Amino acid sequence: MTTKPESQTRPDAATAPATPPTSPTGRQAARGRDREIAGEPPDLRRPMGIAARVETFLRAQWLGTIPGRIRAYAAVALVGVAALLAVLSVAIGNARDGVQTIGHDAGPRVVATGSLYFALSDMDAQVANVLLIGRQHDLGIGHDEALRRYEVRRVEAGQAAVQAAQLAGDNVNMQRTVREVLDGLGRYERLVGEAMLLDRQANHAAGQLPQQVIDTYRRATDLMKMELLPKAYNLTLDSGATVRQSYESKRTAIESGRTWVVVTGALLLAALLVLQVYVAGRFRRLVNPALALATVVAFVLVAASTGLLSAQAGHLRKAKEDGFDSILALSRARAISHSAFADESRYLLDPGRADTYEQTYLDKSLAVLFVDPQGKPVNLETYYARLPEVLRGFDPARDRGAFLGFFGDEANRARPGLETSALNDTLRAYQKVIENDQTMRRLATGDDRNAAITLRMGRDSGAIKDFDDYDRALVRLSAAHRDAFDQAIKDGDGGLGGWNLIPVGAAVVIAGLILVGVRPRLAEFR
Repeated sequence: MTTKPESQTRPDAATAPATPPTSPTGRQAARGRDREIAGEPPDLRRPMGIAARVETFLRAQWLGTIPGRIRAYAAVALVGVAALLAVLSVAIGNARDGVQTIGHDAGPRVVATGSLYFALSDMDAQVANVLLIGRQHDLGIGHDEALRRYEVRRVEAGQAAVQAAQLAGDNVNMQRTVREVLDGLGRYERLVGEAMLLDRQANHAAGQLPQQVIDTYRRATDLMKMELLPKAYNLTLDSGATVRQSYESKRTAIESGRTWVVVTGALLLAALLVLQVYVAGRFRRLVNPALALATVVAFVLVAASTGLLSAQAGHLRKAKEDGFDSILALSRARAISHSAFADESRYLLDPGRADTYEQTYLDKSLAVLFVDPQGKPVNLETYYARLPEVLRGFDPARDRGAFLGFFGDEANRARPGLETSALNDTLRAYQKVIENDQTMRRLATGDDRNAAITLRMGRDSGAIKDFDDYDRALVRLSAAHRDAFDQAIKDGDGGLGGWNLIPVGAAVVIAGLILVGVRPRLAEFR
């Protein structure tokens, strides 16, 4: 019998598999040889212990595989999504806080305290009018009308003080100041009641008050000027400072947040592009739809949030500079103007303090509108002469810096159109008020006090009518800025609508698209 050679009956060790190729072990060995031939690292998916897995991770050997790199790029992109969400949340929170503080908290508090200051000033002005006309009840706006205005202002002052106390919140100093104003207001009303009772009993002619009435009124008006008005003014200043500080800090935070959004968004977009390029190159596909859509959503989110933050910074600027600043300045100008107008009545009813009231009238007039005396003494005569020269042909767009004071600040801020027109009307009316004051004092010092009182208290023509025209023009000017303020706050609130959910929803969508985009590619290696 013929025997076959051993080489024909037994497979060569170099070519024959050590185990049957159909067994699982054989297939694993075959894949290992294929990886070695292709120059790829060994299969890291072999079962290994926990310590070996940790060591492999720390050595970053998994980055040498295609699945490892895909996971790494996807993880970087997901971290970018989380970072963008965090930055957006902080920036939008700052924008919302800024609008809330200026538009709904400190801003309204300033308006309330400004109303308090005005109401207190006009209360004392109406008391001076009542005492000046004496038994001649039909002089000026009339005894009954002056009393009615006094009562209206008294109610307004009480309401404004209560509102200021409510808006003070946890501010202990402001709450204490409001209580002091309310206590002082009670003492003032008692003194005014006593002065009016003595005035009725005296039944005197206009401008001829008994000394007892004058002394009682002095105590009341001194209380108003020395205690109540300064405290009310301090409330306004404190609230205004809160608004300014909040505006500066929040606007800076919004602009800084916008920068961080742009930087974080650019890094996220870069990570998404790198991931797409890697996946497309390795798997020979032109585009990964899910990753492409994630990139588009991320770009839209970054662009929209950047635009939102820029708009919010603009709304805050408009509310603060075009609205709040002018409202505050004009509120003070109106209160001081009423107080100065009352100084005319005090000048006539209390000759013993005429020089004092004349000086306080000048001080208040300079606070409202200051004109350069050009080297001359600062007194009413110089003011009377310089004011028409400065206001003649005044154009806010051309003559910025022509004068100072509250109206000087307003002239620098007024925008063309309604604000500029209202400002010009106010300045013309103010000039007429000053001209009446000049005429009234000339009559009073020329031993014609009755004519001075008639001019000051004239019902249909004279100082009261002209001052009311001035006051209405000032209110219209303030209303124009109040409209700008309200619109800016409305735009700020409206722009933030839904942005407590949009960033979170967009981040979830982007993260989900990233996972959807890489999952099929990773599944090919299982």
